[in-house]
Amino acid sequence: MTGFQWDWGYVWTVIPHLLEGLKITVAATVLGSVFAFLLGLIWTALRLANIPIISPLTNLWVSFIRGTPFLVQLYFVFYVFPNYGLTLSAMMSGVVGLALFYSAPVSEVYRAGIEGVAPGQWEASLTLGLPIRRVWFRIVLPQAFRVVTPMLGNTTISMFKETALLSTITIAELMAQAMDIAMAQYRFIEPLTMVGVLYFCVSYISAKGVRGLEKWSAARG
Repeated sequence: MTGFQWDWGYVWTVIPHLLEGLKITVAATVLGSVFAFLLGLIWTALRLANIPIISPLTNLWVSFIRGTPFLVQLYFVFYVFPNYGLTLSAMMSGVVGLALFYSAPVSEVYRAGIEGVAPGQWEASLTLGLPIRRVWFRIVLPQAFRVVTPMLGNTTISMFKETALLSTITIAELMAQAMDIAMAQYRFIEPLTMVGVLYFCVSYISAKGVRGLEKWSAARG
């Protein structure tokens, strides 16, 4: 068996393809995050509203989403939904899968942030006769969002790394590009190493940004 030789020439031919995959990975992460944040807010509102039947069912739904693997949910969206007339493209299926899966932990983050607002502020606002909508949107939610923003950033970083599973439904994201290249040349170390480097670089920069948000939040708190 001959020893393996790292080939920088091969690496430079691989990188443009990996960057194309990285663009798709980032796009899926951004879209998935936006929809996850919106869905998470809806789940939180329904859970805290104490509506008979609806609130308990929403709690059960969030627990179900958190308690089942992302890959199972992704396959369900991509392979099962079409049987019921809802056919989505691979990319849209990936975004929907990410949004559904991460909306559950996002809902928990929102709930913790809202419940962290001092009860006295609720009581004082209602005593002053402020409309409930104003209490929510001008007093409670701004404080809650300031607290949970760093946690939402960490969730987005987790989602970015989880996008590697989108390759299982034919999305040509970063991991899929690397595997296609590796299988074509039967050289795995260079493309997979560079994938790890790209994931690390983006995650590291994002984590630095999240730490900055934490410091900003602490300074304003």
